[in-house]
Amino acid sequence: MLIHYIAQYIEYLEIERGLSANTILAYRSDLYSLSDFLQQFNFEDIHEIQRIHLNMYIKSLYDKKYTPRSITREIASLKGFFKWMCINEILKHNPALAIEQPKLPKRLPKVLSINEIKELLDTKMSLIEKAIFELLYAAGLRVSELTDIQYNNIDLNSKYVRCIGKGSKERIVPIGNKACNAVKKYLKERDFIIKKYNISTKYCFIKENGKKLTRQDVYTFIRNLGKNIHKDISPHTIRHSFATHLLENGADLRVVQELLGHSDVSTTQLYTHISKKRLKEIYFSINK
Repeated sequence: MLIHYIAQYIEYLEIERGLSANTILAYRSDLYSLSDFLQQFNFEDIHEIQRIHLNMYIKSLYDKKYTPRSITREIASLKGFFKWMCINEILKHNPALAIEQPKLPKRLPKVLSINEIKELLDTKMSLIEKAIFELLYAAGLRVSELTDIQYNNIDLNSKYVRCIGKGSKERIVPIGNKACNAVKKYLKERDFIIKKYNISTKYCFIKENGKKLTRQDVYTFIRNLGKNIHKDISPHTIRHSFATHLLENGADLRVVQELLGHSDVSTTQLYTHISKKRLKEIYFSINK
């Protein structure tokens, strides 16, 4: 019975909320895991689900050594699900209403210095790798936004890229000459691949075999690239660096919010803390 409502909820998130495929996948995984756990109680009616059962489920996650961040996500998933059930009058009582989230340690995102970015840009890369890195840093894209960019979403004459972010929100981000030149060079290689395999694709970034570039492809490339400066980095590190460098050079917080596609400015404000921290580090390194 619960699986039936989970399917309806996932459909609601997909169609009405327009959440990304990766977010949908996470919700589905979390709620199926909850459903598997609750089967041991042999509920004949979903109204029998109480807060104590959800607390037992959360305790099982701690027993399995889930990280606080993972548990927070699981709790958010089940809270959203049971809230939806109450709104739709499937349940009269919300058993997840008073569940507390674990306290997460405040961690500032990892960022690279401008010199480290320059050092990476000087590293030998293929045409597609160069275009990927330049675009990640020039536009502050999420990795899924990059891999989903369509060929006609990049305007090299007007120097902008159109991307679809979280919640299917569209935004237009300007890009500089270096990124434009890198993408222009790669597109010639892309044309060759398309002709070679006689394929048709709407995606901008494709692999040598003509298939769409995946998120994992980008993660692997960026991780290997980071080895050149002895840093463990990801595509999101480049996005964090993009935002931090803009703020350090006087960009308005609201402008950076728009460029990143954040719905809440408080998310963007995190980068102001990074800037202050970096300024302190620079000051004390000079005044030892």
